[in-house]
Amino acid sequence: MTQQSRPEIGATAVAAGIATNYLEGGDPSAPPVLLLHGSGPGVTAYANWRLTIPELSARLRVVAPDLVGFGFTARPEGVRYDMDTWVAQLVGLLDALGVERASVVGNSFGGALALRLAARHPGRVDRLVLMGSVGVPFTITDGLDRVWGYQPSVEAMKDLIGLFVHSRELVTDELAEVRYRASIEPGFQESFAAMFPAPRQRWVDAMVTPDPEIAALRHPTLVVHGREDRVIPLDNALHLLRTVPDVRLHVFGRCGHWTQIEHAAAFNELVLDFLTS
Repeated sequence: MTQQSRPEIGATAVAAGIATNYLEGGDPSAPPVLLLHGSGPGVTAYANWRLTIPELSARLRVVAPDLVGFGFTARPEGVRYDMDTWVAQLVGLLDALGVERASVVGNSFGGALALRLAARHPGRVDRLVLMGSVGVPFTITDGLDRVWGYQPSVEAMKDLIGLFVHSRELVTDELAEVRYRASIEPGFQESFAAMFPAPRQRWVDAMVTPDPEIAALRHPTLVVHGREDRVIPLDNALHLLRTVPDVRLHVFGRCGHWTQIEHAAAFNELVLDFLTS
């Protein structure tokens, strides 16, 4: 199979020494937005944002990287899978692309990274969108524990998809097969298993940005959450609502953890309006 037939594989930039696969869209002169994926097994920027990139690209310059340890970004020997590494990769990617300041949309694990990036490098971030976000203290859910503890099989993947969504119509054998095959690409499961070994509460805790740092943020912030999210609790969104100074919250009913997929059109309109107003 050629690279051209793999929509998950885009351009490559060296970011903090890591050959980083990223997708891009829109006019290079438009305001930039960085899309940060979640931490599910086999995830890629494409899998996470395939319904988002085309819509945002109409008015923005979109950059969606595979974070190190995920997707088609290189996995350097000895790399540490931690917040410092991922934040350094993001800053390095912005530098490599000549982007001084970008808005950031973070999904779940990507939301934790967006928060940490904004707290540690406030001048590099314009606006924030935090969707089903990690990054604040919470007791790990059974759903997240199951996601991070995934052992590859089609049935296990189908069970996880059922956790991610509210609508059972999205839980198909075809999607389970596609996502399972993605999870067993060379190197994917090895790095995934190394990232979040049990006991997994420690990885939730390691992604927390302290409340005083969140309260010091001056970035306009949109928090988005699915009411029926069984992976990341709705209380996380309420915590952010109480803590971030310039914040607004949108909760989708009849929606699980995959807001950008279950309510794609409404999500895209909401985010595009927020980022361009």
